[in-house]
Amino acid sequence: MDFKPLVTLLAIVNPLAIVPFFIHYTQGFSDEQRRRTILVAAFSAFIVIAISAVLGLQILDFFSISLASFQVGGGMLLLISSMNMLNAQPAEAKPLTNEMEDGAEKAARGASIAVVPLTIPLLTGPATMSTVVIYAEKAQTALQVAALVGYGVVIALVTAVSFSLAEPIARVLGKTGINVMTRLMGLILAALAVEVMAGGLGKLFPILLRS
Repeated sequence: MDFKPLVTLLAIVNPLAIVPFFIHYTQGFSDEQRRRTILVAAFSAFIVIAISAVLGLQILDFFSISLASFQVGGGMLLLISSMNMLNAQPAEAKPLTNEMEDGAEKAARGASIAVVPLTIPLLTGPATMSTVVIYAEKAQTALQVAALVGYGVVIALVTAVSFSLAEPIARVLGKTGINVMTRLMGLILAALAVEVMAGGLGKLFPILLRS
């Protein structure tokens, strides 16, 4: 297990791209409400990654889905996410839905927005889960699975720090700076998506590897 899963997860989750949404949703929150939102969002992101790492393959077996097929499908999700990021949108954003507006309404009502929409789908959604499951298959030992779960801890910490420093980050980088970083991460994610899809297609159609 190398650091490629961590790099991929950082590119997909990309908490910096979610900072403007966090600021928008938590307007009017007290310091205690904001701290609780940060902790719940970070912990929820870790839980999503940990469950995907530990139980993802068993879920595939239950539904009789081959990993090669899942790699191709997961790679397509990553590619779609990278297209979002190249357009300066969060990787897991779905612009044709009302998730953003629903989150704003929840914040206005004082309801928790830490899990939905901050964690799911903005931070960790189908693309994140697919990535973790694909790399979980490559983990040959319990230590490597533990390392993958550990990357979830890193993602949670990066998320907590990014949200805790949301206002300074927004002032320093500004909207343009955040958009530039999001597009750069999107370019990296697009390359990783092609690699994942190529691996799956190579397993489904071995003749492609001989050509």
